[in-house]
Amino acid sequence: MQLVDLFENRWCLLTPLEATTPQALQQIRTLWTRCGARLREMSPAHHDRVCAIVSHLPHLLAFTICGTADDLAEETRSEVLDLAASGFRDFTRIAASDPVMWRDIFLANREALLEMLGRFMEDAQAMARAIRWGDAEYIVDKIERGREIRKSLIENRQA
Repeated sequence: MQLVDLFENRWCLLTPLEATTPQALQQIRTLWTRCGARLREMSPAHHDRVCAIVSHLPHLLAFTICGTADDLAEETRSEVLDLAASGFRDFTRIAASDPVMWRDIFLANREALLEMLGRFMEDAQAMARAIRWGDAEYIVDKIERGREIRKSLIENRQA
């Protein structure tokens, strides 16, 4: 990718405020359209919720999983480093992000992030129950739904 096409077919979320004039909004739409971006408008609160689930929560999980692995370093450090599969490596790629930037994002968007974290924890507990009780149907349903999301991302040129 070259700088000239950095924003080509990428989403740009516009979050106009009540005080935003139609002229200012049109100017920013024109700017991003000329950069090749796909535009979507939403309220700032909706933006925060969307970003909390698709960006902020995955980063929080990656930092936490890597932290958990590091906390187990005495027992498993060589195995973690030697045997890391692609899923764990993907988490470490995300966890390599700038800590100050992500601290600021987490604190600035705390309400939406905590809401999504709570929902995730409930879903993780439900998956734990399914594993504990051998509920294969529930497990397969969650995996299939994840596969469908991945397929949709690819079809939407987001992966």
